[in-house]
Amino acid sequence: MSDQPRADVIIDVLTREFGELMAIDPAAFRRKFRKMAASPFAFYRGSASLFYADMTGAFRDDRFLDERTSRVWIHGDLHAENFGTYMNSSGQLVFNVNDFDEAYVGPFIWDLKRFAASVALIGYSKALSDDVITSLVTTFAGAYLTELRAIAHGGDDAIGSITLDNADGVLRRVLQEARLNTRVDLLAAQTTIDEYERRFSLGDGVYDVDEATAATVTAAFQNYLHTLPSQGTGVSANIKDIKLRKGVGIGSAGLPSYNLLLEGHTQALENDVIIYMKQAQIPAVARWIDDERVRGYFQHQGHRTAESQRALQAHADPWLGYTELNGVGQLVAEVSPYAADLDWSDVNEPEELTGVLADLGRAVARMHSVADDESSHDLVDFSTEEAIVAAVDKDEAGFVGLLVEFAHRYGDQAREDHQDFVDLFRNGRLPGLA
Repeated sequence: MSDQPRADVIIDVLTREFGELMAIDPAAFRRKFRKMAASPFAFYRGSASLFYADMTGAFRDDRFLDERTSRVWIHGDLHAENFGTYMNSSGQLVFNVNDFDEAYVGPFIWDLKRFAASVALIGYSKALSDDVITSLVTTFAGAYLTELRAIAHGGDDAIGSITLDNADGVLRRVLQEARLNTRVDLLAAQTTIDEYERRFSLGDGVYDVDEATAATVTAAFQNYLHTLPSQGTGVSANIKDIKLRKGVGIGSAGLPSYNLLLEGHTQALENDVIIYMKQAQIPAVARWIDDERVRGYFQHQGHRTAESQRALQAHADPWLGYTELNGVGQLVAEVSPYAADLDWSDVNEPEELTGVLADLGRAVARMHSVADDESSHDLVDFSTEEAIVAAVDKDEAGFVGLLVEFAHRYGDQAREDHQDFVDLFRNGRLPGLA
């Protein structure tokens, strides 16, 4: 692959990753690719497959990887915009990593490299100097290692969360703003009252379903209920309405998703709950990892996504589960009114960015630590924090330097790739999308 012109590499990787879905719904991918064309960071977000092709090709570097550190449960798409708030199963607002659609078991450092390069891209977009970007990546790496060592020393009891009780600065503001959200506002935005009953509103990307589809989705929903935690959710399983949604997010192009409106724990209309059932897909990183122990662990991609989120979040969404629809794995979860993403446009000065990146470094360390031999899962059967600390302690300065050097190098590569991608797309060179 390294002997090919870079533009041809981009074509080959994107075609291999998305080719089947592009053939089914080329219009959805034209929309996706136009979003990716908007900026280098948008391109980077939507091209994880290219990143992993590079991790196993031209940008391969196996320092700090061994049998154990190559088998850590990772996020799989750890960039700077995949952090935000959620309401955990204990009713507490938490700021943490989110969006686990790409999670898998693989080299821990791939998560860190993907994040570090995203920091470089954000820093460049904010006209920060290379020295400032170096400092930000160094801060992230240092906070990650410090937290990891604390967990290795104190055990899983030392794993904390960023909450309203301990957050400050930018992240406290994000949590406070999320706390202002209400279920009533979410329902008002997506539903309407018709003859004293709530129903979904129709609009862009929201479509009615026929009786046969509704029956199939309902059957899949009944099977999903068996995958929920044993303590239950406190909400009835009475479905009021079902709608098809399309065009949800850069990563979901061409994939069907259904929204289900459920009756809440009382007949009061403001207690209704919205959940989604969306087709899960093979994570980009999985195409570059040949490990039958991992591949054979999951029933289907919906199971993988749900189990990954439960493994990587200490207290996951109580509605999180999985099912099959027409033989295809589905992820099911609540459309939460309390989800709010970190808005990087509000964080611009190096001092503020430094504080945020230190917090994110700690959050990533906690995520990598929680899904190991002390969790309820047996896919990773060793202490990940101890394994990573042992590998890094051999050359901590080299480890930090590796992340800094990679951030700059791959940030430059991603900006060049973005320009190549725009030229390929606008000139009709991406197969099936002319």
